[in-house]
Amino acid sequence: MAYIEPDLRDSTSAQVKRVAFVLVEHFSMMAFTGAVDALVTANLMRPATLYEVLVVGIEGETVLSDLGIEIPVDCQLSQLDERQLDILILCGGYRVQPRTNPAMRAKLKAANGAGVMLGGLWNGAYFLAEAGLLDGYECAYHPDGRAMMSEDFPKVSISNHSHVLDRDRISCAGASSSLDMMLAVVRADCGKPFANAIEEVLSCDKMIDVIDVSVVSVDRNPTLPQPLKTALELMRHNIDEPLSIIEVAHCAGISRRQLERLFCHHLDASPSRYYLELRLTYARQLLQQTNKSIADVAVATGFVSISHFRRCFHQLFDISPGRFRKGFLQQMP
Repeated sequence: MAYIEPDLRDSTSAQVKRVAFVLVEHFSMMAFTGAVDALVTANLMRPATLYEVLVVGIEGETVLSDLGIEIPVDCQLSQLDERQLDILILCGGYRVQPRTNPAMRAKLKAANGAGVMLGGLWNGAYFLAEAGLLDGYECAYHPDGRAMMSEDFPKVSISNHSHVLDRDRISCAGASSSLDMMLAVVRADCGKPFANAIEEVLSCDKMIDVIDVSVVSVDRNPTLPQPLKTALELMRHNIDEPLSIIEVAHCAGISRRQLERLFCHHLDASPSRYYLELRLTYARQLLQQTNKSIADVAVATGFVSISHFRRCFHQLFDISPGRFRKGFLQQMP
């Protein structure tokens, strides 16, 4: 809720982007689901649908994935109307053979002519390059196929990066990078804070230690000064009985002013503001995941006054704790 702009919450006129995933036989299931998950989660975090996902096959009503699982499709490639699309992505995989497909080449060229953004997962970008649609573009590709791509398509710049967003072309090198690729698309469409929110939901377990309540993009940042890391850890471990900012600074071995400068520089927030949002985020989790009363949640997150807790919660999430819990329960199956 904190990532939804107030003037957008009641809006139903947001333009829906149609994204088609073309599944090639033996496509990577992990790459496909990672990319789709980013779009589905984006839809869940906005009141109106942002992305409509269309699953497309080459022929037949299902496509066999690399895991031996058959995925039903919405339509065949020949039935796909590229004029109704915003993004078209080819899903490759380790066992997908990169070879010429006249029907696919024709459809890709038609989609390009219609102004559709084109992309490839794993070695799906091969089909774009074979159609001449990656000339002059940078492209991410699986390491095993980079030499072949460089030799066969000298006009394509093969990147060492795990994923690339180059104007109206997107690509990723393998299964694990498809989520990051689609997050880059969402970031371009909806802004960095919204994309970071999706990443926080979907990538919280990429770290060795999974933290209960935090901001994932911060915790994965290796450049943070040690005093700031210490302060963040102290805040996370003292939710129910919050420390004063002076105490946090003392334990981190720096002055309060130095701590404020570090927070401002690295987190674009004051220590007190960050600490408050950390506690309120934990309160939101308790409202979702437990049967604790609102008064008990307030105490568990360090608020001595329930009215103060209600006011702070509403200011951050633009909804009262009671309405938030009621709305969450209504969404449960």
